[in-house]
Amino acid sequence: MSSKALRLGTRRSRLAMAQSGQVADAVSQVTGRPVELVEITTYGDTSREHLAQIGGTGVFVTALRDALVRGEVDFAVHSLKDLPTAQPEELALAAVPRREDPRDVIVARDALKFTDLPRGARIGTGSPRRTAQLNAYARSHALDIETVPIRGNVDTRIGYVRDGELDAVVLAAAGLNRIGRSDEVTDFLSVDTVLPAPGQGALAIECAADNAELIAALGELDDPFTRVAVTAERSLLAALEAGCSAPVGALADLLADGQIVKEMRLRGVVGTTDGSRTVQLSTTGPVPETYDQAMALGRELAAEMLAQGAAGLMGERAH
Repeated sequence: MSSKALRLGTRRSRLAMAQSGQVADAVSQVTGRPVELVEITTYGDTSREHLAQIGGTGVFVTALRDALVRGEVDFAVHSLKDLPTAQPEELALAAVPRREDPRDVIVARDALKFTDLPRGARIGTGSPRRTAQLNAYARSHALDIETVPIRGNVDTRIGYVRDGELDAVVLAAAGLNRIGRSDEVTDFLSVDTVLPAPGQGALAIECAADNAELIAALGELDDPFTRVAVTAERSLLAALEAGCSAPVGALADLLADGQIVKEMRLRGVVGTTDGSRTVQLSTTGPVPETYDQAMALGRELAAEMLAQGAAGLMGERAH
């Protein structure tokens, strides 16, 4: 490989810059080449509409992918949960590094835990998935909460709590960890309470599909266990024919006996945003050894969920 600097395409948000900076350092180490960040503004960054109204989180990805295809950047870093499930032929998902904490967290006033929030507590989230599961949990545990749709970066969201507009907001643990603000978390939401978005906590590193040398170099950063887990989760999402903004949660985790990983468990949930109806199922089997096996795991669980009426809980299905 030449010694010329590699251009990494990234969104401009503080979180995107932080995670892209971490990947840039790792890529420099494996390639011996400097990496420069190229900031790209996406439609999702400039629109003030709620994500579900503007086509889901794929709106954060298109501009980066366009820059890759045009050769303006050599590779791009995405939050994996933002990637549409269909992979463009001209681009390769070269690496999925080791996953951060996939859980959702609460940042609440007075350092409150979720279950200690007062009656009628106003909880902010821009995610139909979080809304559906929080409301379902509240219904089944006789909690009285109001979910409030919000948008904005981490500062904006936490600001709603600091200013007293909201009692709490829900954020991803991984994002707060990456920008060094995990000390502001007042409660970690167990995945038994709220299943994360498919791919949450993982990053995706994409480059041109015809750049074999760069694909091989970026592949050094790939974590095989993370990749099979997120592949199964995203396969479930695709088989439900649901977009990134649908109220679908999924998590594949590895079940170990001591140091030896024995099995993979895939859990999925879909529900109405008011929490009145949910379909939640899981399946456990051997750890997938190939992409096709991971895809099959997701499709099988999705088929069981659809057989139990999952399709009717998602509103307009994305095709």
